[in-house]
Order: sequence, then C-alpha cells, then structure tokens
Amino acid sequence: MKIVKYISGFCNLIFCSLSKRVVVFGCSLFTFHFTSGQQLETYIEEALANSPEIQKFELQYQITTEKTNEVRTIPNTEIGVGYFVSEPETRTGAQKAKVSIKQMIPWFGSITARESYASAIANAKYEDIVIAKRKLIVAVSQSYYNLYTINAQQKILLQHIELLKTYETLALTAVEIGKASAVDVLRLQIRQNELSQVLAVSEQDFLAEQTVFNTLLDRDKSIEIQIVNELTIPSENVSFTSTTLALHPELIKYDKLYQSVEQSELLNQKKSNPMIGFGIDYIAVSERPNMNFSDNGKDIIMPMVSLSIPLFNQKHKSKTKQNQLKQQEIKVQKQERLNTLKTALDKAITDRKTARIRFDTQAKNLKQAKDAEEILVKSYETGTIDFNDVLDIQELQLKFQMNQIASVKAYFNATTIINYLSN
Repeated sequence: MKIVKYISGFCNLIFCSLSKRVVVFGCSLFTFHFTSGQQLETYIEEALANSPEIQKFELQYQITTEKTNEVRTIPNTEIGVGYFVSEPETRTGAQKAKVSIKQMIPWFGSITARESYASAIANAKYEDIVIAKRKLIVAVSQSYYNLYTINAQQKILLQHIELLKTYETLALTAVEIGKASAVDVLRLQIRQNELSQVLAVSEQDFLAEQTVFNTLLDRDKSIEIQIVNELTIPSENVSFTSTTLALHPELIKYDKLYQSVEQSELLNQKKSNPMIGFGIDYIAVSERPNMNFSDNGKDIIMPMVSLSIPLFNQKHKSKTKQNQLKQQEIKVQKQERLNTLKTALDKAITDRKTARIRFDTQAKNLKQAKDAEEILVKSYETGTIDFNDVLDIQELQLKFQMNQIASVKAYFNATTIINYLSN
C-alpha cells in the first residue's frame, strides 16, 4: 500500500505540473507585457539600427534627395574663342580674333518643375525605407517566435523524459512484485531514447534559428538570445478590417509614384517650351595702316538674344503618351497589390482564429488525457497496471502539448502579419 500511495501522490504532482503549462498571456505584435515586451522590442530596435538593408535604402533616399540640388542648375555657359587665319577686311580694319559668351536659360518655371519631379521621386523612395523596416520587424518577430517555440518544446521534452524515468522506476518496482514484465521496462527505455533524439535534433534547430535571428540583428551568430518563459494566446482578439489597408506604405508608394509621373508630365510640358539665350560677341579689329579716321581699328561688340524652339517636338508628344500609360500601369499595379494585401490580411485573421480554436481544443484534450492517466494509475490499486496504456497516454499528452505550442506560434505569426498590414 505504501507503493500505491507513492505512485498516486507522485502522479498527482506530475499532473499539476503539466496542467500549469497552459498560461494565459496577452500581448500585441511588437510588445509583450512585462519583461518579454522589453526583450523583443529591444531586439527590434537593435535590428533597425544595424540593418544593412535599411541603411542601403536610407542612402538611396539621400541620393534622390540630393538630386533636387542638382536639377536647380541652368545649362552651361558657352564661351568661344576664335582666331581669324585669313583676316577679313572691314571698313574699320581687319578682324583678328573673336570671343563669344552665350547663356541659355530654360523657360519660366522649368527649374521649379525639375525640382518638383526630383522631390516626388525622393518621396516615393522614402516609402522603401518604411516598407523595409516593417518587413524587418516581421522577420525579427517571427524568428523570435520560432526560437520560443523550439525552446518551449525542449522544456516539454525534458519533462516527459523525466516522467518516463519515473515510470521506469515504477515499472522496475512492479516487475519485482510481479505486476509488470521486463518488456514494459524496455519499452519505457526505448521511448526515452526516442524523446532524447528529438531533443538533440531540437537543440540543433535552435542553434540554426539563433543564427538567423542574430543575422537579422547584424551581430555575431553565437550571441545567446533571451527568450520569454511562457507565451500563450490572449483571451480576446483585436478586430481588424481591410479598410485600414488604404494607409499601408506599399499602397502609399504607388500614390507617390503616380504623383511623380504627374510631375514628370509637367516637366515634359516645360521642356517643350523654347529656351531663351543671351550672349555677347567681341571681335578684335586691327587698325588700317596709313589711314586716319575716328573708327579706325575699333573693336566690334555685338549683344545677342536667341531662342531654342523645339519645332520637331514628337519626342515630347511621345513622352506625354508614355506618362499616361505609366499612370494607368500604376493604377493597375496598386489595385493588384491591394487585392493581394486584402487576401493576406483575411488569411492572417482566419489563421489567428484557427490557432485559437486549435489551442482551446488541445487544452481540452490535455485535460482529458490527464483524467485518463488518473484512471490508469488508480487501476494499480486493483493489482494491475498496463504500461502500454501508460505510454499511449504519455504520447498523447506530449502530442497535445506540442500542438498547443504550435498553435501559439501560429497565432502570433498571424498577429505579426495583421499588424504589418494594418498599422
């Protein structure tokens, strides 16, 4: 009877330990409550600060922004110097050399149009930074959830290995008193070996995912990651609708690209206008020998005004047509992307609901498995215990716990996508 009491009391302790694995824990995408929120948020901030990809897009944005200074310039000043090999004779003397200066000036508003176009391109490029940051946050968060999942699974595996060792002790005792066979002991040992193998593989998976995570943070792959101890599905969902997609940066980028094409067309219209040129010609004249009059050898100064008129402006008409087609293309691309984002959002919402349903179902199954194990242990009081049934129940418990962790991972991965699409 002492053995029976020992078995019953120990198993009740195990049941309480396993049941405490189901913990309600509420969180949003990028912040957890308590210390876990600080951990992930800190990792995200580090990733955003160190990411070479983010730095690449920021440099590209700075380049496009600097182009606004480039387009403020006017055409080069033309300076020409000529020397008359055969000096043409004029009334006032022979022309020796010629110096000319000419400056073309774009039509009124052309420089402003160029600035507006360059600024519109820069605004569109800025959205690449916003999108890249969002995608990096998603990648860091999902990798963190993968690490949490592997870590939680390892804890469960260790618990079940210890539980099997306890069952092995009970089986050995049962063999001594004739209530079990040596085969039962061997089966329990084989099951321990299988779980130890799964645990060893899981440790390698954790190291591989740790490398992925540290790479996202652009740091040494061997740095240890601090993982939250317990994370489960919160009690209530936050509702999301696809109407929030209108402000998503992936769609805003198309709006800004459309605006850049509008500015491109305004610039094209300005380019189709004439350009005004101002200049001056200076011709050095030598004195005529043996002649005396007031303008003898007087140099020639000739101010000039010129117009550059695009008489053959087919290229500007073609550019207008191209801009119209580009605007239509951008509208179609935006609608296509909007449909894709709507589908992704609806799927993420559905996946999150499904994860909650599965989590709740596994919780019920785990409780029923616990009840079944209690019944099985009580049967020991009648003088018999079937360790095959013990293994079956233990395997079911492990399956349900693993499924719960997978549901938690699926829930938060879906929440990550929802926040990426909705915020």
